[in-house]
Formats: sequence, C-alpha cells, structure tokens
Amino acid sequence: MKRTRKLWLANSLVFLVVLVAGIFIFERATHRNDTWNRVQQRQTLKIGIDDTFVPMGFRNKQGQLIGYDVELARAACKKLGVRPEFQVIDWSMKETELATGHIDAIWNGYTITPERREHAAFTNIYHKSYQVLLTRKNAGVNQPQDLHDKQLGVQSGSSGYTMFQTKPQALKQYLKTKPVQYDTFDKAINDVRVGRLAAVLIDRDYANYYLNHETGVHNLKIVATSFPPDEYAVGVRKQDRTLRLKLNQAIQQLHRDGTEQRLARKYFGKTTAKQ
Repeated sequence: MKRTRKLWLANSLVFLVVLVAGIFIFERATHRNDTWNRVQQRQTLKIGIDDTFVPMGFRNKQGQLIGYDVELARAACKKLGVRPEFQVIDWSMKETELATGHIDAIWNGYTITPERREHAAFTNIYHKSYQVLLTRKNAGVNQPQDLHDKQLGVQSGSSGYTMFQTKPQALKQYLKTKPVQYDTFDKAINDVRVGRLAAVLIDRDYANYYLNHETGVHNLKIVATSFPPDEYAVGVRKQDRTLRLKLNQAIQQLHRDGTEQRLARKYFGKTTAKQ
C-alpha cells in the first residue's frame, strides 16, 4: 500500500515537472515570436498599405502619402517611440505579407472578418464604415436590384468582395454575371466613369471623399446597400500580443486627446463614433 502511494506521488511529481517545463517552454517560444522587442530595437514599425485606398491611405497630387489611417498610424507610432515605415503591398496578399514578416501590421481600412481572424489578430475597432455602390446618375441603378442585367466592379481581396461572396442576399443574388475584379479601386471607378461598368462596390468613406475632392464627378452618385458595417482595426500576427497591446493603448490615447476626431473631420467631414 505504501509502495503504491509512493509510486503515485513519484508519478505525480514527474507529471508536475513536465507540465511546468512545458508551460515555461511555451511561454519562452511565444515571447521569442513576439516581435515587439525587434520593433523597438530597429525603432521602426513596418506597415502594409494599399496607397490607392482613399481616404485611408493614398497619394496626393504631389505624390505624398496621406490619409486618415496614414496620419493615425504616424501619430500612434510617435506615442510608441518608433517610426512608421509604410510599404505598398498587393492587397490580395496582405495576410501573406504579414505572416512572412515583410510587414509588422496591416493598417489601411482593414475590416474585421471571420476569414481574416484565421490569419491575423486585430486591435480594438477604431472606425466603422459601410459598403455602397458608386454609379453614374444615368446608369439606371437606384438600388442593388437594378444591377440584374448590368456589370459590377469589385476590388480583389477587399472586404466588399468578401461580403459580396458571403452575403449573397444583399447584392450577389441580383446579378446575372460575375463581377469584374480590379487590383485597385481607382481603376474600377475610372471604368464606371467611362461606362464600362454600371457600378463599383466600394467603401462609403472612399466614395464620399472621391465625390467631394475630385473634379468632373457631377454625374456620379452613391447608392446604399444592406451590407452590415465594416469595422476597421489594425491587423498583426497572432503571436504579437505585446504589439497589439501597445497599439491599443496608443489608439486609445489618440481618441482621448482628440487626434482621432480631428483626423475624422479632415478626411470624413465628421467625427468617429465613440468606441
């Protein structure tokens, strides 16, 4: 009996040692994979963007990179004591760029979706928008149903295209043909303007900014859809828990000190909803 008890105690002790060692090894591995220390050492945060996504990140007429997300990222990096290094990426390959370490974050109107959660971790939501149709006033598109015999454009890899595929009742059910896919929105908008497309599925903030700042757009209009809101957040690697925490803290500070609201008025003509 005593021997059995000693054996049980010995086995329990071995199990405990293995368990503690396993936890220690896991934590060390997780810590090594967390790149915050590396970001601090090089004093640079590599941010992946699509530099045609108005008004989140785009080029002005002088070729300078501007936009709501660009300025918000710069302000957040200042809070973190690092420099932002913006890298233009193929938007359809954004999660791959993140996973391979070419960038540290995706910060460019990056909408939270279940599919994206499989490949990235998100900060807290900092902005919301909606998917709309941008069309010509004479194209005969006043509601999604009017696209039944017309051609639609979408951006590959965009949240709008994801919603188009996963929520067919909002728009896809009305189309007879597959939408034309573009690598950037500006190309799709140009095809709307010249009549090659009836409409493009696009972010409302982009459409509003385009109509308010571009010339020769008096013949374009916005048509609402029933898609749920886009919730924007910064995407990082799942193991980068420290970076995610730091970004959340910086964004919260920018909300409290009024920076976020100032940028919202500048690029959206309004303040963002309180988070």
